[in-house]
Amino acid sequence: MAGQLGGQPIFILREGSERTRGRDAQNSNIMAAKAVAAAVRTTLGPKGMDKMLVDGLGDIVITNDGVTILKEMDIEHPAAKMVVEVSKTQDDEVGDGTTTAAVLTGELLKMSEELLDKDVHPTIIASGYRLAALKADEILESIATDVASGDEVALLKISNTAMTGKGIEGARDKLSKLCVDSVRSVAEEADGKMTVDIENIKVEKKVGGSVEDSELISGMIIDKERVHPNMPKKVENAKILLLSTAVELKSTEVDAEIQITSPDQLQSFLDQEEKMLKNMVTKITDSGATVLFCQKGIDDMAQHFLAKAGVMAIRRCKKSDLDKLSKATGAKNITNLDEIEADDIGTADQVEEKKIGGGNMVFVTGCKNPMAVSLILRGGTEHVVDGLERALEDALRVVGVTIEDGKLVAGGGSPEVELSLKLQEYANSLTGREQLAVTAFANALEIIPRTLAENAGLDPIDKLVEMTSQHKDGDIHAGLNVFTGDIVDMWEAGIVEPLRVKTQAISSAAEAAVMILRIDDVIASRGEPMPQGGGGMPPDMGGMGGMPPGMEGMY
Repeated sequence: MAGQLGGQPIFILREGSERTRGRDAQNSNIMAAKAVAAAVRTTLGPKGMDKMLVDGLGDIVITNDGVTILKEMDIEHPAAKMVVEVSKTQDDEVGDGTTTAAVLTGELLKMSEELLDKDVHPTIIASGYRLAALKADEILESIATDVASGDEVALLKISNTAMTGKGIEGARDKLSKLCVDSVRSVAEEADGKMTVDIENIKVEKKVGGSVEDSELISGMIIDKERVHPNMPKKVENAKILLLSTAVELKSTEVDAEIQITSPDQLQSFLDQEEKMLKNMVTKITDSGATVLFCQKGIDDMAQHFLAKAGVMAIRRCKKSDLDKLSKATGAKNITNLDEIEADDIGTADQVEEKKIGGGNMVFVTGCKNPMAVSLILRGGTEHVVDGLERALEDALRVVGVTIEDGKLVAGGGSPEVELSLKLQEYANSLTGREQLAVTAFANALEIIPRTLAENAGLDPIDKLVEMTSQHKDGDIHAGLNVFTGDIVDMWEAGIVEPLRVKTQAISSAAEAAVMILRIDDVIASRGEPMPQGGGGMPPDMGGMGGMPPGMEGMY
């Protein structure tokens, strides 16, 4: 990039920087975003296919979860990264609909390409898309149905829909039940509003058994075992102490040297160490605690004393586990052994070590406040369990969102068809060029039902025409049953999704498309060349002892 001043070129950008301007920049950005959307498009819906992703180390991920695929893909292009961001936002906000959001972004950009070819200015398209997104929100609100947070049947339907197509059809009903039970047990009411913190549901994966063996534990599971074999395996009416400091002797901060001249002195030194450890253990047992969860280490000698006192101890617990235990049992996290008080001790009906899938785990059940629950997921191989976890995470999130919002829409592409028709009517009421952009937005929404049909091996045009005609006749819940190929009432079929999945996907996709459209100049600066061989010189300066190329003749 150079300016001209009196015949002398002035360089503003570094040599080697690349600059793409105008339509070229827009075309390249749109192409990249469309390519990303195309990569995940085949995974949409119950009949979507899976992707196998292999990273540089040879680790394999098999999934059809849009956001997982996009995160694992090593994407370089800056515009393509924006589409990945849309998927990530969708995942953070709602948990499901990540593929929908990415596919919709790509389709909105594809539609805008045709408008750009007709010389419609990008800012006109952008303002039209914004209008359409706002209107889409209104329309979705009007077709949404309220659901009570205690309506278990509706919640099970939502969970089922979220898990469909994730390769776990056989055990879906059982997993949905686990999912709904666990979310309802952690739902809290504050100021008349329900809130669900999915962090309170701990998911533990164990390879072995079948998917059917997965279970919900009302309480906590700690993936550790007791520190000493002589400790009790099972403690009834447990008094629980949570300790975030080590049960070990502290080494001095100051450099100190102890000179021992006789064996007696050594013995008394060792006796003193033992006595100090015994004192620490006495403080624990005097508090009445029968189970100790420690975040740090427990000295071998202390383990022996604890075992003799009949205390079950678990060491090196995760901080997050201690926080959840604190919530569930009412125990306080102690950092100083001298300050243990009676009300710092928590309670649980039972703490037991059980063998699961070749390893031992500690189960804390019968808590006074089972705000934290745990799910154990089982499966034949590691990839099955990982896929199960991803499916369950989506389902947990959408059930949580439904309990919080209490609004549902039908699935199976029916909201998109309804939106498309209503937005076309809205476009006709507009004057000015924005009308073209709103129509493009309406057409872009049809990509979802079309893709659902395509992935199920059905004719997308026929199915879309059928759905549209039913919607025009006033059946707002008409959607595609991908298993039979019929257009049915999705509400009656039990295919439902939280309203927030749709509103979030549409608003994120519109925002990302608008942002990419408004870019007309891409300036990519070149990074510093890496030095070779440790000489500290850039590779292209190696020839003449660090002189820039082409300057050798001047010396």
